Amino acid sequence: MNWQKFTWLLLDNADKYFLIAGPAFLVFYIILRRRIKFKKIQPRFPKSKDYAREIFFSTLSIIIFSVPPLLMLYSDQIRPHTTFYSNITDYGWAYAILAFPLMLLMHDTYFYWMHRVMHHPKLFRLFHLIHHKSNNPSPWAAYAFHPLEAIFESLIFVIFLFTIPVHSIHLTLFFIFSLIYNVYGHLGFELYPRNFNKHWFGKWMNTSIAHNMHHQYFTGNYGLYFTIWDRMMGTLKNNYNETFEEITSRKIADTKSETV
Repeated sequence: MNWQKFTWLLLDNADKYFLIAGPAFLVFYIILRRRIKFKKIQPRFPKSKDYAREIFFSTLSIIIFSVPPLLMLYSDQIRPHTTFYSNITDYGWAYAILAFPLMLLMHDTYFYWMHRVMHHPKLFRLFHLIHHKSNNPSPWAAYAFHPLEAIFESLIFVIFLFTIPVHSIHLTLFFIFSLIYNVYGHLGFELYPRNFNKHWFGKWMNTSIAHNMHHQYFTGNYGLYFTIWDRMMGTLKNNYNETFEEITSRKIADTKSETV
């Protein structure tokens, strides 16, 4: 293993995690905490030990996420057998643009079924319990996976690199977008507006409320970016629309007392 390149990938991934999750936590959990707490999906805030656990396991996940790119893209034995390409002109700009939404659909499909399998009673405690210790997640929970789960999460990079042509731009944008959407999904606050869940486009998008409900109730709402598979398989929580309406319709509440 090339430790210099591994260290560079690790620091690059860690920078993105802390530069995206950190500001989200700072704004919603510290600076605006009292002003917007009435909009918190679950009224209480996690404890300091929860934040520490989430950061610790997210850091482990980042280390694991750095391994597949290193093994596949920096190995002269493996790289020639991947679908990685260096020149945009090889497939054209139309493909370069359309490949990104295709990657999201592929990832959402992989995540949905992997996620459902990990909720099997015989696998849950081994693979997925660590992530569900954040039953009231914060932005730091974005990558708070057990190492075994993190390994399976990281395999999406392997799938990409052995199925569809991907450029370094695709992989970089995918990692950043995936991280941003993970932070949003665990934010504890909803950013989409009222009735977004009923809009012709919004009804197919996964929301922070939807994923928060999964953490709160441990079942249903298994999707990552979209609700496509949840709707097709009947796993979208029955009270999702009512919950979204209630939370996004809240008015300014009394902020004199605070639940911690």
